[in-house]
Amino acid sequence: MAQQVEELIGDAVYDLDGDKIGKVKRVYVDNSSGAPTWASVSTGLFSEDSLVPLAGAQLRQDTGELRVRVQKEAVKSAPHLEHDGLISRESEDELFVHYGIDPGHAGWEDYGRHAERPGDTTGMGTAAGMGTAAGMGGTTASPADRESMVRSEEQLNVGTEQQESGRARMRKYVVTEEQSVTVPTSHEEVHVEREPITDPDAVNADLGDEEREVTLHEERVTVNKESVPVERVRLAVDEVEDEQTVSDTVRKERIETEGTDRDDRR
Repeated sequence: MAQQVEELIGDAVYDLDGDKIGKVKRVYVDNSSGAPTWASVSTGLFSEDSLVPLAGAQLRQDTGELRVRVQKEAVKSAPHLEHDGLISRESEDELFVHYGIDPGHAGWEDYGRHAERPGDTTGMGTAAGMGTAAGMGGTTASPADRESMVRSEEQLNVGTEQQESGRARMRKYVVTEEQSVTVPTSHEEVHVEREPITDPDAVNADLGDEEREVTLHEERVTVNKESVPVERVRLAVDEVEDEQTVSDTVRKERIETEGTDRDDRR
């Protein structure tokens, strides 16, 4: 039985529905019978350990899985153990009430008979009533638990999230500017041409006043305006890869030893 209890340390614990609760950190046994009664289970990195009843628990030695007969939420909300390593009578009574256990019914001793062996397809039986042997005089940690210590440390969990960093907008407005265009034009001018007459008899000329008129023409520049589309403008968003360094302080536990052949500080 003692060897089986020691092997529980570090095993994964699952509830009735198969949901993982955590891992076994220590096991408490009955002072009189030595039967395992409670398991201290670590349910999270920064949460306190919770006590889980081992009455009717099912152990798979081939996979190291321990299935207890309570729900995961009940374990998380269970009263926590004081840090002196003992379960007092008052604390155990609170656990009985929380889990609905009748301490007048035996059941702790059934745990050892229901360890499942590799290849066993019959599963493990259920204890006859979840409870503890009458007249229990308190519980203590197993020898393996008293000889070990768990060292923990904080870790940085860094991720990214999308957030609004600014806005870009586009607006169209009208401005006025001077524009000069050179246009070629033409106009008519008058000049005098003189041609000598070689045959006076061929020309009927009377002496007297006479007047002639010539109409002159010129090109005039005309200007009109029209709106024409020249280009399409839009806002495009580009995703640019970047790097940011995040720094923070974390805490870690160190363990000092005394009286060993080679003192170790870790």
